[in-house]
Amino acid sequence: MSEPPAVAGGLILFIRRDLSWKGNRPLPQAVSDWRYNLKLLVTGGSGYLGTHVRHFFNADDLSRRSNLDVLNPDEAAMVAHYEVVIHLAAYSSKNPADADNCFRTNVEGTTNLLRRMPPNSVFIFASSKDVYGAHADDYTEVPESCGTEFSGQSPLEWSKLIAERYVEYYAAQRNFRACIFRLSNVYARPSEGNESGFVTHYVESVKRGQPIRLPLEGRPVRDILHVDDFSRACRAFIDSAVTRRLYNLGGGRDNATSLREIIDKVAEIIQCSPVIDENAPLPTPVPLNYISDLTRVREELGWQPQIGIEEGLKRLI
Repeated sequence: MSEPPAVAGGLILFIRRDLSWKGNRPLPQAVSDWRYNLKLLVTGGSGYLGTHVRHFFNADDLSRRSNLDVLNPDEAAMVAHYEVVIHLAAYSSKNPADADNCFRTNVEGTTNLLRRMPPNSVFIFASSKDVYGAHADDYTEVPESCGTEFSGQSPLEWSKLIAERYVEYYAAQRNFRACIFRLSNVYARPSEGNESGFVTHYVESVKRGQPIRLPLEGRPVRDILHVDDFSRACRAFIDSAVTRRLYNLGGGRDNATSLREIIDKVAEIIQCSPVIDENAPLPTPVPLNYISDLTRVREELGWQPQIGIEEGLKRLI
């Protein structure tokens, strides 16, 4: 039976350059060309999203597959030699039985990095839209001001929320720039040995004629974001003059669609009929619908998604 994964894996991206800048000033114009004099390292760069981010930046890989781990303080200390760290590595289980692993990896692992960040460097932390829990249902488009009080969130979301506070603390104490992205649904082409996100799962299931289980006949709505647009958002923060900020990041209203519409669009593109298992529906998701309010990130970073839903799905096919 074909079921969508709840969460995808993550990565940490390190960028080193010979140019320097102050945290409260924009980078030199030449830095807008990301092929200019850069040395990049991606931790988790062999993962579902990390594989694509590594290729986007032409970066090297640092991950458990290369025998390195953020939980090892000595190995995490290598961030002291880099000017930019994009931190997505996470223990991504929503199972309460995995709470210890979630809190250890997502909080302790993050703190190992933060303690060694050099002054005037940049740290980008990938949090999750799911920190909002059921409070997101109060909004048509969810802003950063949405509540995060406990409403049934899993250990994954709570560990992310706690790690956000550590990011804010150490950024102020060690004087480095910091960005927290509360990510909606980022998708990418499948890669060997990695569990895919739900968009990729639907595409692969339609292609293979595998039965797909859906909640509420596929009516819940999600905004989806192509991994390359996520990479461009990271670049937009690094190139900006913003010192420390939190942003919701997803496809927004223009890239929001129901789960069933994703499946039907894929079937239309490849000209086949999807197989829906209507006898075994999935539980109702929380929140029921989710669309990111992109006002803040658009106004402050000048970023918006460039890859629409149809184009993004075609890239997966």
